[in-house]
Amino acid sequence: MDIRFDGRVAIVTGAGRGLGRSHVLGLAARGAKVAIVDFDPSTDGAPPAASAVAAEIGAQGGEAIAIGANVADAASVQTMIEQVLARWGRVDILVNNAGILRDKSFAKMELADFRLVLEVHVMGTVNCTKAVWERMREQKYGRIVLTASSSGLYGNFGQSNYGTAKAAMVGLMNVLHLEGEKYDIRVNALLPTAATQMTEGLFPEAVARLATPESITPGLLFLVSENAPSRVMLCAGAGTFARTLITETVGVHFPEADRTPEAIAAAFDRISDPTGATGVATAFAQTEKLVALARS
Repeated sequence: MDIRFDGRVAIVTGAGRGLGRSHVLGLAARGAKVAIVDFDPSTDGAPPAASAVAAEIGAQGGEAIAIGANVADAASVQTMIEQVLARWGRVDILVNNAGILRDKSFAKMELADFRLVLEVHVMGTVNCTKAVWERMREQKYGRIVLTASSSGLYGNFGQSNYGTAKAAMVGLMNVLHLEGEKYDIRVNALLPTAATQMTEGLFPEAVARLATPESITPGLLFLVSENAPSRVMLCAGAGTFARTLITETVGVHFPEADRTPEAIAAAFDRISDPTGATGVATAFAQTEKLVALARS
């Protein structure tokens, strides 16, 4: 069955260019009404890039509006949401894509740059998600994507701020999945690798030719579809898709008399043995697992 978004309203942040632009074009091509949200501090209204994307969608027979909003400013986000609701009366899909980079080694990084990246990526995502959450609960339908990164899972030199922010997306996804489940709000994370204006100069030319924004968007469309999964970390780049899974080893219990750092060091290979490793559904489930080992 074809994946379509007819009658659905989607908001994509950071959508004037790059990944966001590709995402809104993909959503519009499959029937969604799209709000193209971007931010340019030099203008009070919609940035020219966002307006150009809206015009492109309109010329193809789709419905789109361009809105200027700073995702790090909760009041600006609320105004943006009100504009979308005034136009279409609902929000079905939110793609948290807006982001910035302020790369520098941790030793040289100013705390202001660390804080700014967290404000945009973490609080920007929180602000937008919070602004649509109650509406999605009421309508008992919502599809939300948080943009994470391999930098948050695996690390990348010079990106302590960005890696921290992107790792936060995993924790937020896990909790929102649990809280939104009974309202059919599905929350997933997309981990893209793409050559965009934000990553200009970071990829060799041969890689950049393959790692296009358009090679990522099919994964995004799946994650916000009617039959989407929830709590999935989908990695995407150059038309290749993979899923990151978090598992936990079985573990080793130490009787109180043997509970020493030396004993842990001696048993660390057994503690780390991936044989029988499984996923853990909730924090309490992990507690129950550890206690069960103590009781066995």
